[in-house]
Amino acid sequence: MTDKNDITESKYENLVNKLAFAAHTEQRRSRRWRIFFLVLTFLYLTPVFLLTIEMGDYDLLKDNDDESSKHTALVELTGVIAAGEKASAEKIIEGLQDAFSDEDTAGVVLSINSPGGSPVQSAYIYDEIKRLREKYTEIPLYVVVEDVAASGGYFIAAAGDKIYVNKSSLVGSIGVRMDNFGFVDLLQKIGVERRLLTAGEHKGLLDPFLPENEIQKAHLQQMLNEVHQHFISAVKSARGERLKESPDLFSGLIWTGEKAITLGLVDDYGNVKSVARGVIGAENVVNFTAKDLLLDRLADRIGASFGKLFSTQILNKYLIQ
Repeated sequence: MTDKNDITESKYENLVNKLAFAAHTEQRRSRRWRIFFLVLTFLYLTPVFLLTIEMGDYDLLKDNDDESSKHTALVELTGVIAAGEKASAEKIIEGLQDAFSDEDTAGVVLSINSPGGSPVQSAYIYDEIKRLREKYTEIPLYVVVEDVAASGGYFIAAAGDKIYVNKSSLVGSIGVRMDNFGFVDLLQKIGVERRLLTAGEHKGLLDPFLPENEIQKAHLQQMLNEVHQHFISAVKSARGERLKESPDLFSGLIWTGEKAITLGLVDDYGNVKSVARGVIGAENVVNFTAKDLLLDRLADRIGASFGKLFSTQILNKYLIQ
């Protein structure tokens, strides 16, 4: 027969085991929740921290040095000059305004590495540089050309007090272009007839599937000449007597930095550091280039990822079968 004491001890042992298991389970659950909240806090604070750094990066850089010391303010213009791009007038002007308005700015360096772009966007930046120089007369603005400052890139560069280049930098291309194609003969060969309805005699301007219209061609050429003259006037106004007489100066040709010095298109050799140190006299360089907000970039990447995923699904469903 089973002893009652043995039964009682067995019940107590089972109860202790259950309590111990329950306590262990509770500890594991508590540890999981703690890890969850730590991860959640990290995911929340990290973007905020990065966003704070990106929005005020130049302020953080300034705190590392003597607050009373002057610095050289740098604004970078890189890529095609166009609305919505990294080198849009909106972003470059924002950086320039921040650079000039900072009380510790001794001089501004606009670093340019651009093949050109929109004449309108370029003119906006050119005009703003002129305005800022008139408002902050004690703060000079120097341009440093990296690989290339052509077309609209040089348009903007001309607004600087002086332009510094490398011997192998490419400078110039003072001209205006408009590209188009014609597929009239191709349509005839493959037996396709172009049908176009317009309200307005020249509404089909630059239609690549219609024969070239001499009246429209003359109109466009006149328009290009007008924009070209705007470009020429801006360069002459900014560079003045430094320009040397040359029949090719405004022909759209491009030159090396070495040749550009002899033509008076630029002034001397130099880079951002050498200009900050030797010309402005403030070796500490602080970057004021306007940057996209981190959250905006994340949104763009997420949108691009979803777009790519959606396109892949469409292809898999309808084309790849």
